Amino acid sequence: MENFNSGQYINQGYYKSFQPEFIHRDWNILDMNILQLLSKADRHLGRLDMYSHYVNIELFIKMHIAKEATQSSKIEGTQTNMKEAFLKKEEINLEKRNDWEEVQNYISAMNEAVKLLHTLPFSSRLIKQTHKILLQGVRGEHKHPGEYRTSQNWIGGASISDAVFIPPVHTSLNELMSDLEKFANDELNPLPDLIKIALIHYQFETIHPFLDGNGRVGRLLITLYLVDKGILKQPILYLSDFFEKHRTLYYDNLMRVRTHNDLGQWLKFFLTGVIETSQKGVQTFDGILQLQKHIELKIKELGTKSKDASKVIEYLYLNPIIDAQKVAETTGKTLRTAYSLIAELENLGIIKEITGASRGKLYVFEDYINLFN
Repeated sequence: MENFNSGQYINQGYYKSFQPEFIHRDWNILDMNILQLLSKADRHLGRLDMYSHYVNIELFIKMHIAKEATQSSKIEGTQTNMKEAFLKKEEINLEKRNDWEEVQNYISAMNEAVKLLHTLPFSSRLIKQTHKILLQGVRGEHKHPGEYRTSQNWIGGASISDAVFIPPVHTSLNELMSDLEKFANDELNPLPDLIKIALIHYQFETIHPFLDGNGRVGRLLITLYLVDKGILKQPILYLSDFFEKHRTLYYDNLMRVRTHNDLGQWLKFFLTGVIETSQKGVQTFDGILQLQKHIELKIKELGTKSKDASKVIEYLYLNPIIDAQKVAETTGKTLRTAYSLIAELENLGIIKEITGASRGKLYVFEDYINLFN
């Protein structure tokens, strides 16, 4: 990026905060490597989006969001896996419930934000509402959910004096977030959308407008922006898995923009993430289609029970963990019939019991979950 200056450190007495430059401006991309990666990222993202046309995306979207929720929260130190994300609160060990609740909030925040895009633009109002849901009733609930901070925060370190990075002072937040919002919604700006959202994510993480939850909100914004601009018809691209696997690089590349004005390296990293994540997304959907065909062939072996089995399988694509009560409810049959069907599905290797208990047994559609791991 030509003549790029990320900002400057400002002396605040006993610490220095970083004041970023505005991003709503003219940009020129001079690095051919970035343009090549951009072209490749667009192609792979287009291939991924094609699945919205001929796969029942609504059936599988919950799994994509659950994976994003667990991986994005994992970056912040939360330990909840995909199976646990689909369990009820009372089925989670007490020591893991706080983590589980944060993942559930993330899922709710994404679902609500996608709905809000029908009535709200990509804006501070949308960002605040998403943040409010994210922190509701969990460990960050006392850190002003849905409101920009009115005090100084910092990243890394036990205190502000040994912080790794200190974001801008709170008095400049409204101005900075207004600039970000204008940039996101400037249809006349010729900058490609993948470059724009890479810039928006960097700028949001640099501004760090909330006291808590900035990382998770910032990663949510990537998907929301792509859906808002019509690049994706459904929220099926999530970069948190890529960021978590390359966590040190993720933080280092964001920091290098601030310390060395090296925006190019961040853009290359981001676009590489889009390419790899899109490729994996395509593989996942291919795997789902193959699994569907395989399961359809298997349940034909059940003869008269195959219709009820199909209903259970359809439920499992939405929620891959089930119990006998839910099987009975889904099929409209008695509990006794439900247990008989469960035994048949176990024998076929479609579901697997995971509690080892004599009562309150839970069954998982493991082959399906494994496609997302």
